[in-house]
Amino acid sequence: MEFRNHQITEYPQVALKIVVLGTLLFMLSSCENSKALIGENEVQITIQLKEGKKTLLVDKTEVTNAQFQEFISETKYKTTAERDFTLQIMKNDLIVDSLIHAGSLVFAKTEGPVRLNDYSQWWRWVEGASWKTPEGPDSDIKTKMDHPVVHVSYEDVNAYAEWAGKRLPTEQEWELLAAGGEENRFAWGNEKADQASTKANFWQGLFPFKNTIEDGFEGTAPVKSFAANAYGLYEMSGNVWEWAISENGQPVVKGGSFLCNDSYCSGYRIDSRMPNDRESSLNHTGFRLVKDLR
Repeated sequence: MEFRNHQITEYPQVALKIVVLGTLLFMLSSCENSKALIGENEVQITIQLKEGKKTLLVDKTEVTNAQFQEFISETKYKTTAERDFTLQIMKNDLIVDSLIHAGSLVFAKTEGPVRLNDYSQWWRWVEGASWKTPEGPDSDIKTKMDHPVVHVSYEDVNAYAEWAGKRLPTEQEWELLAAGGEENRFAWGNEKADQASTKANFWQGLFPFKNTIEDGFEGTAPVKSFAANAYGLYEMSGNVWEWAISENGQPVVKGGSFLCNDSYCSGYRIDSRMPNDRESSLNHTGFRLVKDLR
């Protein structure tokens, strides 16, 4: 498989398959919001899970570059995207180990329409791409400190969570939090996506080659760019996918991103999810955390 000037046999670190659940699994019970403000970027929320009520301290926004930089500065942690790794490839009918230099997957707009079942048309493996250089080694985050951190793997977000004394939400928790205590299809309500360009950051136009940018952002947006849901949580739909834990303990991502479009995926629906490899890191994936209170 060829990604611009990089030739590899396997597609590293990514499992891109949209799984639409069809119905919102976990909204059988009503939700209750105590709305007790705990910190500047946290809110206390009580939700009704299948097994009973639970009170959580929830990040109002996705973790930002500024917050992640504080973690890196204190711990000297190196993300998976900043590490070389070995990939087994087929060469002359033999499986051999090949060193892949540190990097990550970056979206690249196509010149025109392409087959939407072939994501290699718009994803590129870029050496040097990471949380601090999201588009590649010549980019930086100096003007994006209030944007969600991206290029973070499941391993990375769990390292941050341990440092912060928090954890990733379960998929059940995430869906209830995104719905804001209401029976909504999207975090912004029930308006169709083509009528909601002012409600969230997602792709307007023709994916993956023409973005009309009706929402004002071609890539990630600063957190709190759009109105919060009824629980006071921002960008639960769109902007970046958010890591969560499925019912069987596997990592998934929820909420969609600035790349979601009805022609390709509707990941901004609360009941949508995408499975993801634990080492995957992409420039449309971030996270937010929760903490158990009782």
